[in-house]
Amino acid sequence: MENINSWKDIQWSTIETNVFRLQLRIYRAANEQEFEKMYKLQNLLISSKSAKFLAVRKVTQDNAGKKTPGVDKILIKTPAERFALANKLTLDGKSSPIKRIYIPKLDGGQRPLGISTIEDRAKQMLAYLALCPQWEANFEAGSYGFRPGRSVLDAMEAVYLAINRKPKWVLDADISKCFDRINHEYLITKCNTFPDMRQQIRAWLNAGILDADEYIFPEVGTPQGGVISPLLANIALHGLRYELDAYINTLPGPKRENRNTCAYIRYADDLILMYPNRETLEALKDITKKFLEPIGLELHPIKTRLVHTRDWRNDTPPGFTFLGFDVVQKRKWNRMREVFTKRSSKQDFITLITPSLEGIKRHKLKLRDTIRQYRGIDQEKLIYKLNPIIRGWALSKRTQVSTKIFQDIDAYVFLHLWKWARKRHPKMSKIKLKQKYWHIVDKRNWVFGIKRDGEVKIQLQTHTKIPILRHAKVDRTASPFDGNFIYWATRTGKSALIPPNKARLIIEHKGRCGICGNYFLPDDIIERDHIVPKALGGKNRRDNVQAAHRYCHLSKTGADLSEIRRQRKPN
Repeated sequence: MENINSWKDIQWSTIETNVFRLQLRIYRAANEQEFEKMYKLQNLLISSKSAKFLAVRKVTQDNAGKKTPGVDKILIKTPAERFALANKLTLDGKSSPIKRIYIPKLDGGQRPLGISTIEDRAKQMLAYLALCPQWEANFEAGSYGFRPGRSVLDAMEAVYLAINRKPKWVLDADISKCFDRINHEYLITKCNTFPDMRQQIRAWLNAGILDADEYIFPEVGTPQGGVISPLLANIALHGLRYELDAYINTLPGPKRENRNTCAYIRYADDLILMYPNRETLEALKDITKKFLEPIGLELHPIKTRLVHTRDWRNDTPPGFTFLGFDVVQKRKWNRMREVFTKRSSKQDFITLITPSLEGIKRHKLKLRDTIRQYRGIDQEKLIYKLNPIIRGWALSKRTQVSTKIFQDIDAYVFLHLWKWARKRHPKMSKIKLKQKYWHIVDKRNWVFGIKRDGEVKIQLQTHTKIPILRHAKVDRTASPFDGNFIYWATRTGKSALIPPNKARLIIEHKGRCGICGNYFLPDDIIERDHIVPKALGGKNRRDNVQAAHRYCHLSKTGADLSEIRRQRKPN
């Protein structure tokens, strides 16, 4: 660390290893409830150069909001500015004001977001690096939102496992204005951290908010949009499962079986409770309300409802929507099954989890609007604009019952592409129009792409080309800080959210970066790298590509560019 005099001198694989080793020790100390040792390790982490460099990199290079300034209108763009910020970064118990903006919500309302300054974001990331392993050792197994190594897909798999054998009553709960109403003193006390960290968290919570040229000083709530806000919200809501289990243990019957029957699934402020008996679920709802009172929260009176997964009850249709998926159970015709399969089934229902109708509608509108917006540009630019939209949505939905939905959306895209082509060439015949924009690839006759030298070089991604892949739920207490690198590297290679070609590379390299050799972890940004660059004669073939960390890829690219300049330089 003594030889680092500029941002370009930093060896990121060494930096990440140093920080991760400290996080492993913090996690183990928290697991063993050795709090004094844990506080000393956290102090060591927030004062280390490695953690400061990593915090600045994540905020100014990796984060999608790196180009969004705060109230000071300052952005950190150059390596020299990043190095200077990292050298002066410290948790000093101070905070700059927050700029508030509003984004539209799905229900027509507006969601307030707080935009901190770049320096405050880096400080929050530094605090997050110290607090995250402490709370990962304590968080409940049913919590999935904004935690490393857990995702929406894990939450949906937990929903399926909870009801696939037996229909249940469901409390579909929504916490009203969760981020805006959390009690500050309750949260700071519950954080269970050392004085300097408490002082810094208090400064962030009490920071003034600039809203339409007027400063507001909040007494409750944690601003949405902050780096550390999701972690603080998870800390505030932690512990509900223990309250529910305490009541369930008083019910007649085997205690362990009763606890396993009750399903608790939370993703940030979205909460699902499941139990076969409605009266018991009503009691669990009351316990949830009492748990939220000291935090300053309450259940939304309209959005919170009781439904059954299979049957109509009180003119209420079965099923519910959770995290962008529709969940419902339908009766099946067992007699027909017995005729064709020569076996009978005790279950008279099937559990269906599909992309929500509202989500499908929004995705179709986005595709339609993109095609209309780019009506005046060439085909290649339209393909490059549509492919990320299609691929991202399909990857996030391919773990459920999605095949027919993918086919329907592809047909919808084709109709609008045909309108796009007809609008560009109103007098061209249909046969010539098809030959100009659609081609034959393998056994597919209608491939929207660009043909060069007799071969289709660029083609539109289709939803149905994304293979359906079942997701394996994360182990109950597994955490990236538990030291089980092989488990997490294997999960990374099999993740449904990673494109198939990149996942194949990760599996081939046994979960390790092809450049630095370290294991991939859930939060890592993974890129596809050419071992021999194309500019130096490398081919775009499978034996010449590897999966690599983004920072490793950037470092290697810089070295490759230097070699290219050296070779092209005249003697």
